[in-house]
This record gives sequence, structure tokens and C-alpha cells, in this order.
Amino acid sequence: MTEDTATIDDDVAQRPEPTPPSSAVPRASTWTVWTLFLASLGVLALTVRGGVGWEFSTLLRVDGLTAVMWVVVTFFSGIVHSYSRRYMAGDRDIERFFGRVFGFTLAVMTMTAANHVALFVAAWLAMGLLLAGLIGHVRDWPQAQAAGRVARRYFLASSALLAGSVALLAWATGAMTLTGILTGLEGVSPTVTLVAAAGVVLAAMVQSALVPFHGWLLSSMTAPTPASALMHAGFVNAGGVLLTRFAPLVGNELAIMSAIVLVGAVSALLGQAMILVQTDVKRKLGSSTIAQMGFMLLQCGLGFFAAAIAHLILHGFYKAYLFLSSGAGVERVAPKDAGHTELGFPGIAVSLVTAVGGGALFGILTGKATSLTLNSGTILTLVVVLTTLTAARDILRRSTLPTMVRFVSVPLVVLTAIGGYAVMFNAVSSMLSGVPMTHVSTELTVVHYLVVALFVGAYLVAELGWYRSSERLYVALLNVSQPDPSTVLTNTEEYNDA
Repeated sequence: MTEDTATIDDDVAQRPEPTPPSSAVPRASTWTVWTLFLASLGVLALTVRGGVGWEFSTLLRVDGLTAVMWVVVTFFSGIVHSYSRRYMAGDRDIERFFGRVFGFTLAVMTMTAANHVALFVAAWLAMGLLLAGLIGHVRDWPQAQAAGRVARRYFLASSALLAGSVALLAWATGAMTLTGILTGLEGVSPTVTLVAAAGVVLAAMVQSALVPFHGWLLSSMTAPTPASALMHAGFVNAGGVLLTRFAPLVGNELAIMSAIVLVGAVSALLGQAMILVQTDVKRKLGSSTIAQMGFMLLQCGLGFFAAAIAHLILHGFYKAYLFLSSGAGVERVAPKDAGHTELGFPGIAVSLVTAVGGGALFGILTGKATSLTLNSGTILTLVVVLTTLTAARDILRRSTLPTMVRFVSVPLVVLTAIGGYAVMFNAVSSMLSGVPMTHVSTELTVVHYLVVALFVGAYLVAELGWYRSSERLYVALLNVSQPDPSTVLTNTEEYNDA
């Protein structure tokens, strides 16, 4: 070992660990959020026991959806707060960071409980502005400031769409509360209903970063990792919450529901395809979130709003873990080819049995596929089968375990995961039993058949490897997944490791 190398190694070895912040703000906000989590558990228990909601004048209404989301958001926020106390140690703006994270938590809690239209829109706007501030947290980083401005423009547009739709409904119904608006929809003209529903759906699409509004999410990689975890585990899920809250509005419009199905399917497929051309961990996770949010809205469009809430909860847990553990994905070794193992007939058989078994288990436990006739439930089950088939074959090809162990463990793991999702769906459905129209019977249109064809075609393209031989497809995916140019480091001189 040379003297220079030894000196460098000594410097690295002696570098001190970050010390906990001396400010009382991180500690106080962390304890407050965990207290809110315990209180939310109490509210959830009371809601389960009573089965009804509580109204506080015209401002707030706590129902099953509110209780579930309070527990979820305070838990995620508590994890992020606890993680950030060490991660953000030494940051000169640590009080501002924790203030925004705590404020964001309160804004989400207010949005899910708001009944007065002004409070609801204000909370929606506050969520976006606070998150934009977190994305641009580093004040001396031009790209971070640019990413914050990009996100702010999107969120202001989303808030404007929602405010316009709610104001139109308030004018048409004469009510200033969400409960009053939703109960008075029968007297609203079809044109007003259609315009308002379209505005609500667009607001949800922007918030959930669905195509073509996904640019802000792919440009947000300047956010500190804890903020990214809160964003991907909580903020983007607000689109599903919004559509569930306004289910009586969008559920009665077949054209709107069909459009939601199409937009959700396209975003799910494009998001999954964009993962193939990403080169860094966080942007891969961002593309995965776009795909998952597309699947969430697909479930809303099929009329399964409770299933969408169950999906966003499970996705939140999974994505928060991936972001908070993303640092462990950077290995200090030369990249290696993961390699693929040919499955052969036994592997193909195991994959097919796992996929069919997963679809059957999903359909039976959730009651979504009670017949062989094509309906919204069987469409969703078919998507689950194709997704399970792809996942099972990918795991079997990449796993380093012995062949027999893989053939036994993969079906067990996959079927257990599907069973867990079904159990979560049933639990959430029971919690949302008092929320209007958490399940809507939707009539099938040509859009639904098109979506089935899209998923089958996408599976064949991926399975047969056609995407690898198409330079046009690669370039198209690369172009559609580009962040805003002003948010990207383009010169090596802009990297400052000092």
C-alpha cells in the first residue's frame, strides 16, 4: 500500500459519524408525530367499533377513510422523522426541513378529514407547496431549486383544477361541504357533472404523476432521500384518495370511468417500461411509482375504490422501505451482470401454476372474479395473473438459490403476497363501508377490451424480448422518461463533494 493510499484510508476511517442535531425542533416534531400516530390508532378503533363518522361543524368529518389514512400517514411520517434525525444531522436548514415534513403531515391529515370545500382545497394546495419546498430543500443547489419550481407549477395547476371543479359543484348544488355536494349531485346537470368530474380526475392525475404529468416526479430526485420516501409513499397516493372521496361524482359517468381505466393502464405499462432504461436507483424507483399509481387509478376506473386504497397502503410501505434503504443498493464493487437462467419446461410450468393460482386466490378472496364472464372483476384478475406470471418468471431466472428451492419457494412467496393483499383489501373494504360508493358496478366498453389487449401485448413484448431489438422503442422510452433539463447535473464541475 502506498503512503498516499494509507493517508486516504486513514482520513476515511477517522471521519466522524454525524451527531444528532442540537435543535429541539427535530426531537419535538418526531415525538409529536408518533403521538398523532397513537391517537390515530384510537380513532381507527373507535371507527371500527362505532361504524359511523363524526362531524365537527361544517369543517371536518371523520369517517373510515379518514381514520385509515390518518394511521397510514402518521406512521410513514413517524418513520421519516426518526430516520431524518440522523440523515439530516449537520444540515444548516434542519429546522426548516422538519417544519415542512411536519406541516406536510398535518396538511394530509386535514385533507382527508376536511368537509368544507375551502378547507379541502386549501389543504390540497398546502400539501403541494410544502412538498415542492422539500424537493428544493438545498438552497445553494441550482438544480434543486429548479426541481422545486417545476413541482410547484404542477401542484398549482392541480390545485387550480380541483378548486375550479369544487367551486362549480358548490355553485350547482348550493352546498359548501363535500357531503352536501355529493348528496346533491342528482340535481346537477350532466354537463356540469362531466366538467367537474374531468377536473377532479385531472387533479388526481397530476398529483399521482400519471402520464403525461409524470415530469415533476422524475425531476424531483434532488429531494433528500427521506423527503422522497414521504413523497412516493404518501403524496402521490393522494390521487387515489381524491377519487375515492369523489366516487359518487366520477362513478356515475361511464365516459370518465373508462377514461380513468385507459389512463391508468397506459401509465402502468409505460412506467414499467421506463424502468428498463433508467440507470440510477432513485429514478428506477420513480418510474416504478408511476407504474404503481397507474395501477391504482386503473382499480378506481374499474370501480374498486377500496382496492385502490388497499393498494396505495401496501405500495406506501414497500416504496418507503426501498427509498430509505436505497443507500444499501450502492455497492463498492465493479458492476456485474446479474445473468439469467433458462427456465426450461419445469420453470415454465411453475410460473404458469403460480400465476393461475395467484389469480384464482385473488379472485376468490376478494370476490372480484365470481364468474367466467368478462367484467371489471375478471379484467383486474387477468391483470394480476399477467403481473404474477411476469414476476414469477423473473424471480426464477434471477435467483441464485438451488433449482428445487426456487421452484418451491417462489410460488409460496408470491401466493402469500397476493393473499396478504386480498386480506388488506377486505379489511379496508369493511373500514370504508360507510363511505359512499367505494364499489361501483361499471359497464364494460371498448376501452376495457383495449386495455386487456394492451396488457397481453405488453406481456408478450417483454416475455419474447422484442423490446431489446428495437432501437426506436429504447429511444422513445428514454425520451418520455427524461426529467426537466434544468434539474439535471450536466457538467462534472457541478458535482461538489467538498
